Amino acid sequence: MGNEIAWQVELAVKPGELDNYRALIGEMVEFTKTEPSTLIYEYFISKDGQLIYVYERYADAAAAVAHLLAAGKRFGGRSAQMVEIRRFLVFGMPSAELRAILDRLGATYLDFFNGTHRG
Repeated sequence: MGNEIAWQVELAVKPGELDNYRALIGEMVEFTKTEPSTLIYEYFISKDGQLIYVYERYADAAAAVAHLLAAGKRFGGRSAQMVEIRRFLVFGMPSAELRAILDRLGATYLDFFNGTHRG
């Protein structure tokens, strides 16, 4: 995994907010396309439309911090009105600065166990 940082977030959609959140996701995806150090930024939805799963991967902790600060400022308030974080799993070794941000989001940090990286 090297210096890369990734996370998977489970979000519960608040009643009546799915269409609004779908529109917001469109804005967030377009915004994130301008970030060269964002390696993966994907959304998935449960069959019943109640849960959204987000998978994000960044080149390093600095890229993740930059994304969170910029996206949080631009989208954080609207997003919080539409979804609630249920689970936030972090993969990799976050810097102290990144950990301080992720702690506020209720992140759980996972230790590397085994695997290969194709980069």
